[in-house]
Amino acid sequence: MTDPRAERFGDPLHAPFWDAARRHELAVQRCRGCGTHQFFARPFCLACRGDDLEWVRASGFGTVYSLTTVHRQVSPDFPVPYVNALVTLDEGPRLLTTLVGAPCAIGARVRVTWKERAGAPPLPLFAPAGEAD
Repeated sequence: MTDPRAERFGDPLHAPFWDAARRHELAVQRCRGCGTHQFFARPFCLACRGDDLEWVRASGFGTVYSLTTVHRQVSPDFPVPYVNALVTLDEGPRLLTTLVGAPCAIGARVRVTWKERAGAPPLPLFAPAGEAD
């Protein structure tokens, strides 16, 4: 039987993100017209409304914009407590993610790391910039 999660990773709009994740690369969309980076995937640029978008590799670095500790388990993949955060990528977009490793504060520099998952592409998580591989 096929893992039902697999279908979520094949939709044409988001497939390039998950293809990059399989290579342990963080990817975001960039508008060829105005140069704006955006995440999550859309069929048009939020800045100029153009539709000439490409997927580019992000640096993988960012800054914690906001965070919260989660105390109710919603997935067996994330035992509680864990920390969810909005990370502002160096390219500009914000990404909702989970923080791992040493505790972080708002304003902390972080770097992408990867959580391997059975039957699904790796999931991008963030750790303090000095800790990630």
